Amino acid sequence: MIAYIEGKLTHKDPTFVIIDIGGLGYEIKISLSTFGAIKHLERCKLHTHLNVKEDSHTLFGFFELIEKKLFLSLISISGVGPSTGLMVLSSLSAAELQQAIINGDVSTIQSVKGIGAKTAQRIVLELKDKMAKENLGDNNVIIQPKSHNTVKREALSALITLGYNKGMAEKTVDRILKNSGDDISLEELIRLALKTA
Repeated sequence: MIAYIEGKLTHKDPTFVIIDIGGLGYEIKISLSTFGAIKHLERCKLHTHLNVKEDSHTLFGFFELIEKKLFLSLISISGVGPSTGLMVLSSLSAAELQQAIINGDVSTIQSVKGIGAKTAQRIVLELKDKMAKENLGDNNVIIQPKSHNTVKREALSALITLGYNKGMAEKTVDRILKNSGDDISLEELIRLALKTA
């Protein structure tokens, strides 16, 4: 299908981007890791997966190819749809997810919103051998600090888009900001909120 899309970023949000290619704008759903990697870029290339359903065609995009591979592995499992797969990759980095699967760490996977005990066990059972054979590179991204107000606003927007109640999301974000000081990045804030909300 569509292996990748490369072009100008005309809109960036923690949950989706719009990439312009010759006047045509592609809306692509992304994970927090991908957002962290592209948020300071004007142009980018995303490895994509087109999810076709009866009533919709949705593009999912990933900055790192390993993240796309993990996403495809996750959605191949019964009970894990594309939205859940993206939620997993927004809550855990590619390295954390692979490590959790290899170590049989069901509780880490189960800490993701929407993942129950049976689904977490199925993910470990079906992907453990495959993950053990694959190596992950170092996907460190340099994060530039933002003001608390901007970070809070963007984090709330992302959490609400991911299905969280606004009041609950606000309380969780406020608590994390209070405890973290000024150094927390947007991606880290959303990850912590996803794990504690």
